[in-house]
Amino acid sequence: MDEFKSISQMEVKSLKGLFFDIDDTFSTKGKITPEAYQAAWKLYRAGKILVPLTGRPAGWCDHIARMWPVHAVIGENGAFYCTMKKGRMQKYYTEETCREEKRIKKMATIKEEILREVPGAGVASDQSWREFDLAIDHGEDVTRLSRDKIERIVDIFKKHGANVRISSIHVNGWFGEYDKLTALRMYVKQELGMDLDNCNTEFAFIGDSPNDEPLFSYFKKSVGVANVRDYSPFLKTGPRYVTQQRNGMGFVELAEWILAVA
Repeated sequence: MDEFKSISQMEVKSLKGLFFDIDDTFSTKGKITPEAYQAAWKLYRAGKILVPLTGRPAGWCDHIARMWPVHAVIGENGAFYCTMKKGRMQKYYTEETCREEKRIKKMATIKEEILREVPGAGVASDQSWREFDLAIDHGEDVTRLSRDKIERIVDIFKKHGANVRISSIHVNGWFGEYDKLTALRMYVKQELGMDLDNCNTEFAFIGDSPNDEPLFSYFKKSVGVANVRDYSPFLKTGPRYVTQQRNGMGFVELAEWILAVA
């Protein structure tokens, strides 16, 4: 991915906000460092719109929307977004049909097949707090799986007609025609009164892995933290810019650039 540009080449003076992935983009080795969290607070206090987009579950997103310096959070790879209004939690779903009983049964079949066919894979420890998708752990609480095993998990999801994305820690599968970009479009329209297609350059996105690919492809100001290079074999479309630093320090690097120019 050496063809991608440094963030110092990205115009950020008129930037209204930053959309960002959480795991291994905002966090570092499973922790959110003081530097990254403080960088988010600085952007928030500077009036920038902040929205994390994550594959993490609904239960986590409730906490994030309430407690973090963010304006909303998009969860389970685009199944919904949460936002606080007048001190109360509001949640908006992209597709209610994902709750259908037949889809729940199909997901149970997929889970059984993956655990049977892919030694070492496990159900993600945060699965209990999910509403829509199935998350298979490939490197968070299990010994990191090989590329071949990750691709086998992807193949099983696809065989059953599920959508699938690979994050830095999980393989997520779901039924429904949505992704992170779908939910982001809905958030921008409903909460900001804007058409995302008409304000693409007014926002930036930063991520690290294949489940961020729709955002890398869409945003003209798409950024990858340096560890995005680790996933180049899985990426058809990468970010336009890449930070020098990995993980949360890459997020800090971008935040400092935005604040320095604003």
